[in-house]
Amino acid sequence: MTRATIPPAGVAADDVLAELGAMKAADTDWRRGRVFSLVYHAGAEHEHLLQRAHALYASANLLNPMAFQSLRRMEAEVTQMAAALFHGPADTVGAVTSGGTESILVAVAAYRDRARRTRPWILRPELVVPRTIHPAFDKAAHYFGVGLRKVDVDDDQRVRVDAMARAIGSRTIGLVASAPQYPHGAIDPIAEVGDLAARHGLPLHVDACVGGFVLPWLERLGRPIPRWDFRVPAVTSISADLHKYAYAGKGASVLLWRSMDAMRHQFFVATDFPGGIYASPTMLGTRPGGPIAAAWAALRATGEDGYLRLTRAAGEAADALRAGIAAVPGLRLVGAPDATIVAFATAAGGPDIYAVADRLEARGWSVDRTQHPAAIHLTVTANHRAIVPDYLADLRAAVAEVAADPSLAKAGTAPMYGMMAKVPVRGLVKRGVRQVLEAMYAPGAIVPDVAKPAANDLVSRLLDRHGPALDALLDRAQTLRARLRRR
Repeated sequence: MTRATIPPAGVAADDVLAELGAMKAADTDWRRGRVFSLVYHAGAEHEHLLQRAHALYASANLLNPMAFQSLRRMEAEVTQMAAALFHGPADTVGAVTSGGTESILVAVAAYRDRARRTRPWILRPELVVPRTIHPAFDKAAHYFGVGLRKVDVDDDQRVRVDAMARAIGSRTIGLVASAPQYPHGAIDPIAEVGDLAARHGLPLHVDACVGGFVLPWLERLGRPIPRWDFRVPAVTSISADLHKYAYAGKGASVLLWRSMDAMRHQFFVATDFPGGIYASPTMLGTRPGGPIAAAWAALRATGEDGYLRLTRAAGEAADALRAGIAAVPGLRLVGAPDATIVAFATAAGGPDIYAVADRLEARGWSVDRTQHPAAIHLTVTANHRAIVPDYLADLRAAVAEVAADPSLAKAGTAPMYGMMAKVPVRGLVKRGVRQVLEAMYAPGAIVPDVAKPAANDLVSRLLDRHGPALDALLDRAQTLRARLRRR
C-alpha cells in the first residue's frame, strides 16, 4: 500500500470535506439506532448544538485557565451541576476529563498517592474491586503499580460484599464499586460496600461512568434505584461520563471528590522545568476546549425536563427489549435489570450466542459481545426506542437461523469469541491479541483490511498449536470446579 504523505499543495476545503464524507459513509449508521454503545444520540437538533459549541472552542486549551477563563468557568459549572445531581455536599469538587478512562486513571493515581502520604509503609498497594470492574482499572493498575484484588459477584452480577471483606488486607488502599457495571448493567450494593469501607477507614470510589447521568433520572421517574452516590457517607469519589447519558460530545467525563482534602492528591506540580512552573489537575497537559464547551452546552440546553424525557424513552426501550428477549426460546437475560443496560445469553440447549451475534451483524446491527458468561450486550438509549421492534424481529430470525444450522457456530467470528472466552491460559490470549494490534498498526495497515483476517488467523494458530493442550486444560478446570462444588 502507498504511504500517505502531506500533499505538495493544499487541497481545497470543499474537497477535503467531501473526502471525509466519503470515508464516513462506511461507518455504522448509529443515527438510526444500529449501535448500542459508543454513541449516545439525542437527535439531530441536539447534535447540531454540540457541533456548534465544540467549534466555538475547538482551538481553546484549558492547560492555562488564566488565558481561557471561560473554559475554567464552564468546567466549574459542569462539576457543580454534576455534584448537585449526585447529592454531593457543599464542599464537593472535581474536574472534567477526556473520558471515563482518564477519570479512572486519575482516581487510581490519586488513591495511590494518598496512601503514600498517609500509609507510607505500604510498598505494594492494592484496591479491592469486583470481578466485573471496567478494564480501565486494570490499565490504571498497570500504569501506576497498584494491585487489583478482584472478588466474585452473585448470580445477579452484583459484587459480593462478604468477598470484598475477606479480600481487604494490610495492603488495601481503597475499595471500588460500580453503578452500574458495564457488561450486565447491575448496580453493586454501594451502601453495604460503603459500610465496609467505613469500618476499615478506607476511601470508596464509585465507577458511575455509565450510570452517573441516567440513574438520578431513573430514580426521579420512580424506579427503585439503590443509593449509590454521595448520600452513602463513605463514597469518596465518583467518575461519571458526560458523553454517555448526559448526551454530551466526545470525549468528556467528570471526576468528583467529596472534598478538596481528597482531591488534592490528584494534582501534579513540577517546579524545576526551565519553561516555568507546570501544574495540571488531570492526566492531560493540553486540555481541548471543544468537549468541555459541548458538555456545558448539553447540560444547559437539555435541562431536567429534557433528561427526564430522554431517560423515560431509554427506560421504556430497555424494558421492551428485556421482555422481547425473555420471550425468545433459547435465550435468557443476564444480570439484574437495574439500569438501561440489557445483556442476554443462551439458555440451556439454546443456540450459540456468538453465532447469533454474527447473524445480527449480517442484518446490519453493531453487536457488543461479552464473556463470563458469553453474552450479547446492549447499552440502550433514547435513540433505541423506535428500533425495538426491528431488533427483536431480527433477533428472532437470527436465533432461528442458528438453531436450524448449528454449523454457523463454527463460521464467522463465533469460533474466535467462543474459544477466546474458554482459554484458561489468559497469557495466550493476551499475546495473540497483541499480535492483532501489531497487524492493525503495522506500516500501511488500514483497520478493515487487517483486523478480522489477523484475528481469524490468531484463532487458527492457537487451535493448531495449542488445541490438544487447551482441551486438556479445560477438562482439568471442569474437573476441579466439579470437585469444589461437591465440597
